[in-house]
Amino acid sequence: MVLKSGDKAPEIELKDQNGKLLKSRDLRNQALVLFFYPKDDTPGCTAEACSFRDNYLTFKKLGAEVWGVSSDNQESHKLFAQRHSLQFPLLCDEENKLRQAYKVPKSFGVIPGRVTYVIDNKKIIRYVFNNLLNGPAHENKARAILEEIKTKK
Repeated sequence: MVLKSGDKAPEIELKDQNGKLLKSRDLRNQALVLFFYPKDDTPGCTAEACSFRDNYLTFKKLGAEVWGVSSDNQESHKLFAQRHSLQFPLLCDEENKLRQAYKVPKSFGVIPGRVTYVIDNKKIIRYVFNNLLNGPAHENKARAILEEIKTKK
């Protein structure tokens, strides 16, 4: 069963590209944009990550952190982040445990899915966006949802 809006977000506890252990429970009163992507340095994933990079300050102003996730290792993530000046963490989900916890489906049965979750400050999933081919759309949708949440407060 796929996770959907209104579901409680599974806990996150993974190392990032710098070896730092990140835990979702440490995000005090912050929203989280968690985007799963297939692979470092592929065209669609680079476009997606750079879109989040270019709008990172807007996400911070909206009270949200941005974390990217793929099954690539720490070295791959580190190079990807450096090459594209990514200022947010890239979580190393080498065993795909987080991908499984969030029930991210595979595309075409073989390609790791590209799915973004917008999680509010109470750790409830507010929006799920699944689109393999349009990486930058993930940033646009996530930002729009956070702006909507902010205006409803």
